[in-house]
Amino acid sequence: MESQLDLIDGARCAPRQTLDIELANPSTGEFIAKVAQTDPAEVDRAIEAADRIDKAGTWRLLSIDDRAAALLRVADELDQRGDRIGAAESVGSGVVISIARLFGGSLAGSFRDAVEQMRNGVLVQQVGESDRPVEILRIPWGPTAVLVPWNAPAAMAAKKCAYALAAGAPVILKPPERAPFGCNVLAEAIAAAGLPGGVFQLVHGGAGVGVQLTTDPRIRCISFTGSVTTGRAIAIAAAAELKAVQLELGGNNPVIIMPDADINEAAKSIASGMTKLNGQWCEGPGKIFVPPALERELVSALLAKLGGVVIGAHDDANAVMGPLAYRDHREQLQSRVDDLVRSGATAHQVPTAPDLPGWFWSPRVITGADEGLCVDELFGPVVTVHAVNSIDAAIDLANASPYGLAGYVFGSDVDAAMAVARSLRFGEVKVNGTSLLDLSPESVQSFWRSSGIGGHGDRDVFRFFCGSQIVGVDRPGLPI
Repeated sequence: MESQLDLIDGARCAPRQTLDIELANPSTGEFIAKVAQTDPAEVDRAIEAADRIDKAGTWRLLSIDDRAAALLRVADELDQRGDRIGAAESVGSGVVISIARLFGGSLAGSFRDAVEQMRNGVLVQQVGESDRPVEILRIPWGPTAVLVPWNAPAAMAAKKCAYALAAGAPVILKPPERAPFGCNVLAEAIAAAGLPGGVFQLVHGGAGVGVQLTTDPRIRCISFTGSVTTGRAIAIAAAAELKAVQLELGGNNPVIIMPDADINEAAKSIASGMTKLNGQWCEGPGKIFVPPALERELVSALLAKLGGVVIGAHDDANAVMGPLAYRDHREQLQSRVDDLVRSGATAHQVPTAPDLPGWFWSPRVITGADEGLCVDELFGPVVTVHAVNSIDAAIDLANASPYGLAGYVFGSDVDAAMAVARSLRFGEVKVNGTSLLDLSPESVQSFWRSSGIGGHGDRDVFRFFCGSQIVGVDRPGLPI
């Protein structure tokens, strides 16, 4: 198993504290380690190093070519560690090894993509004349804190950190306390690439470390993916210092079934979407609106598709879905489903979980639940199904959500389905599919309402880490 090591001002060292949280093998429940936590004084030392690096310009004043060369060295180091990262992510989240390896192998690409963004002219733009130089510069806000969740932490951290570093910011990464190991391998690769000490740092721990990072006035930029509750607390703290914030906070993503939908294909796609990352996916389908005449057919087809999902240990190469990430998450998910059943809903369970002692939880389809009780995401392999008399009513119910991350529409008439998709005020709406990947290499996706602040998309993410500055010789002869 990988170690939990801080990386502070160029040196890797073991955190001095531990939390009363146990890391366990999600497929067996066996103890792995206690969660490590960085001492507050060491977190302060990391912030001081980032502030020093930023003020000195050690990283941000390097030429684009020199920064690019350093980030490409990181990519090369990550190429050598893809399988290790995949294994670490699998045991941290319960996601099956075949998928975790894909994530592990993607980290190097994030750094190469960041270099491409650097080199496409976005950092420096000449807008003056031959005898009057004027430049639009995009420069980093300052020391940047990156905080990522436990469902795919290393992949998310790699993209955020790569783009922040490309922008010229010194970065402090806090991995999730429940799944710290993949980010530790990422830190090892960055250290091996020889970036100046303090340019990238890694600290560990729970909410206390997160609060220390996000409230320190020397931190000028925060990128966070996680819960709405934590995101709101960060936004409030950041407002006092007027910091730049990017918050991706999840949501309960609606699915609209059109009257002409191919129910078998829709069920196949929804089943795939709701079991990706073992259902621990913020953009997974969550709340299905279906015409009453199609409800029974859809539920039957969905249960049939879910019954064919191969569930096994996280390190089982043949498994499609693994266990949930940790015991408390499984218990909380079960408790919320039990609450819906007590309110009158029916939980249709697919009896496919293996007889193993880990945190396995079979997929569920919930019918008959009060739509008003199904506002927040369940964050597991479960959907709620709601019969709705018209597509207009389904659109209104979907848009009434306090969230606005992702949505889905299924219909045979693609033009009609696209029209419904356009009417949904969500950052990304997919028609006839639930893939995890972006719709296009040029994808953009804002986080609407309580789903956050900012958005996805390579260009948008890169520009988030930069502020704009115009520098040049003033225009002569102006009247005022």
